[in-house]
Amino acid sequence: MPLLTIKSLCIEFPGRGKTERAANNVSFELHAGEILGLVGESGAGKSTIGNGIVQLLSAPGRVTSGDIYLNDDLISNFNAKQILKVRGSRIGFIFQDPMTSLNPLFTIENQMVETIINCLDMNQQQASQYAIELLAQVGIPDPEIRIKQFPHQFSGGMRQRVVIAIALAGKPELIIADEPTTALDVSVQDQILTLIKGLCREHNVGCLLVTHDMGVIANVADRVAVMYRGNLVEIGDTAQILGSPNHDYTKSLISAVPRSNIKTDRFPLVEYIETTEKGLDSIDVTTHWLGQGVRHTHSDDLLVIKDLNLRFITRDAMFERNRRYLQATSNVNLTVKQGETYGLVGESGSGKSTIARMVAGLQKPDSGSIQFDGLELVGNPDKVAIRNARKQIQMVFQNPYSSLNGRMKIENIIAEPILFHKIAPQGDVSQIVGDLLDHVGLGRQSGKKYPHEFSGGQRQRISIARALASRPRLLICDEPTSALDVSVQAQILNLLKDLQDELGLTMLFISHDLPVIRQMCDRVSIMRHGMILETAESEQFFEHPENAYSAELLSLMPRFDNIYESSRITKAPN
Repeated sequence: MPLLTIKSLCIEFPGRGKTERAANNVSFELHAGEILGLVGESGAGKSTIGNGIVQLLSAPGRVTSGDIYLNDDLISNFNAKQILKVRGSRIGFIFQDPMTSLNPLFTIENQMVETIINCLDMNQQQASQYAIELLAQVGIPDPEIRIKQFPHQFSGGMRQRVVIAIALAGKPELIIADEPTTALDVSVQDQILTLIKGLCREHNVGCLLVTHDMGVIANVADRVAVMYRGNLVEIGDTAQILGSPNHDYTKSLISAVPRSNIKTDRFPLVEYIETTEKGLDSIDVTTHWLGQGVRHTHSDDLLVIKDLNLRFITRDAMFERNRRYLQATSNVNLTVKQGETYGLVGESGSGKSTIARMVAGLQKPDSGSIQFDGLELVGNPDKVAIRNARKQIQMVFQNPYSSLNGRMKIENIIAEPILFHKIAPQGDVSQIVGDLLDHVGLGRQSGKKYPHEFSGGQRQRISIARALASRPRLLICDEPTSALDVSVQAQILNLLKDLQDELGLTMLFISHDLPVIRQMCDRVSIMRHGMILETAESEQFFEHPENAYSAELLSLMPRFDNIYESSRITKAPN
């Protein structure tokens, strides 16, 4: 008997004059001990199905027809009180964004112990000890200390591990994992996936794995179900789906996966769907205001970092001897040359994003030097020079929704740095903003909308347009595509490549996705525990790593050498 059975499931979201069907007559089975991967682009309906199983659909979404069975229980007919007993104890849920599923006002211990006591027959002391064991299982160092901390004291990857530990706390029969490794580097991802696989095999737990990461699917899934616009278009064994897919959409989706074995000039696009990448031919940057911001450096080295150190207080105290610190960066040295893309790779918490924030002026180092085109940025009293340099350094953040002001229209968001730095006459700003939106493939009409009206990929394009608005010379990209589908990721990364060629941009590119790093970067530095272990030309690093840790990271990288390479599909059938 299947652990989970879904029959003819329909989920709808009523709107003004139109009802959107997010799941259309979806049927599949999941057996105990099996991992079923549910893949597709944003809006395909895969997360909606996961939420619908445990009745966590956002209003006004509702299941309009179909049945959901957990073993013999028809849980789609359960009332609120009945389904509450199912969540946590029988079905564990791993959410994609840990900051929205963790309460910032409570310690990790408070939140884990509450879940454990509600699901298992344990007292406070037993629950606390079990919580520490769970944190250790998901790879959190010093769990006895970290459990006393709050969510904001953890990195993105560490928070995701906490969410996974909470999902496992009730010893569930079924785990629904919604993008569980999106924010994790390859080493931590391997630990988490190994943990999930072990639970499924050893404890006969079933797992519905919702993800856009085809590498994750290739590594752990027993079977794969492919979703497209609410429809289940294909389902089968992983080897068959990835090796010889039947549906044109599946073929196109797989073709967009970044190659890990060779470097290519462009990322293939998912062209089965009607939307295609807009070319950068809307303006002539050689004569346009945007192109006039291109400057040459005084030397080939645009960014030089020397002996950079920063530590954070993890436990404060009146006396120095009682304080505890985390060394975020330790004597970091690196040089980024004009016009290159320099990659920073490392585990969550290795210090790579901390370096980016110090370069951007969002964090002050304890010691060391940061020079931008020969100008010292650390401790420089010349505020005018510093301000001029800062506008030439812009950052594209991992989560575009949190970096965009939800109360401002897009045109005002992009215009803000132009007006603040006074780098164009006020009468020209509207035209410039429209040109920028055209240039990143959104169209100037999108300037009248708000951030919530756009998809994740579109919001990232807005973030890029805003970063370009101050005509930067150095663009810091901090995990710019980690939360995006492979199709949208390909569009964004191709856009960044084109902009770099046109504007002579220099990029500091931070990512845990090694295939993306190989395709994007000229040189790479590997970080661990706040230190740089190895720096090399990109191809040299991927072919012949010198450091043992680098070799270990590469061994964990998903391989797609034998995956079916489909012919490019130009248009969806009518």
